[in-house]
Amino acid sequence: MPAPPVSVVGLGQLGGSLAAALVAAGRAVSGWDVDPAARDAAAARGVTISQQVSGVVVLAVPLPAMATALDGLAVDPDATVTDLGSVKTPVLEALTPALGRRFVGGHPMCGTERSGHTAVDPALFAGRRWALCLEPDTDLARWLRVAEVALAVGAEVVPATAAEHDAAVAAISHVPHLLAAALATAAAEAGPLALALAAGSFGSGTRVIGSDPAFVTAMVEGNAGPTGAALDRVRAELARPWPELVAAGHAVVTRETGRRSVRMPLERAALLALGRAGGAVTGRLAAFLEGWVPA
Repeated sequence: MPAPPVSVVGLGQLGGSLAAALVAAGRAVSGWDVDPAARDAAAARGVTISQQVSGVVVLAVPLPAMATALDGLAVDPDATVTDLGSVKTPVLEALTPALGRRFVGGHPMCGTERSGHTAVDPALFAGRRWALCLEPDTDLARWLRVAEVALAVGAEVVPATAAEHDAAVAAISHVPHLLAAALATAAAEAGPLALALAAGSFGSGTRVIGSDPAFVTAMVEGNAGPTGAALDRVRAELARPWPELVAAGHAVVTRETGRRSVRMPLERAALLALGRAGGAVTGRLAAFLEGWVPA
């Protein structure tokens, strides 16, 4: 059975990169953006520009625009719809009433502090994790269609529920954005000399807050509960004796882990167990999915 076409709504950094990567992978892909410049840039990369969307429809728009992203478009009634948003529970709540089981939430863990169609990179997803939501009523056939889109551009698929995703990214993405903002502001308050001496560690620690402030604000406020809980854990860690804290953090980032290959059926419990173990899906073999878990 041929792979379904993909329609990308929003052709900025993430959506434009996905569309370009799919073109390179030989998938039939169309796209739409309200910005004519983004449409022109995508067309130059081989994307068919169309307001008719079908197959797997990917919403690559800012979080506040998710609920209205399909307005004015001709949507195939059997299309599977997914998104690239950095928070999953609010998107699930906003889109499920209209889309029901046709919606599968997703979030590729990639991107940079840059944005817009000028930041498009077809290699953006290669080797990256792509969280793909499995809720109790998720249609597994539609989940697989979206997973195959992620796999086609070189990503590894991590199954998770929306709530599990939001708790995880609060700790490893949303709190780091807040800490980067605090570090940059505190350094500026230390005076011009501090900023003049800033080097690698400061640059690494503050890079992500170079992102669009509206994007960061929507992200952390859209995931306020889990982000607040994760921030409380950081505050508790900072209260530990400094030598103890330094040693504990060093142990986490220098740990050595291997991989063990696994094969599993397209079954919700098995897929969620894989994600919860820190593993990922890397391919499909007939009726089975292949992947790995930490060894």
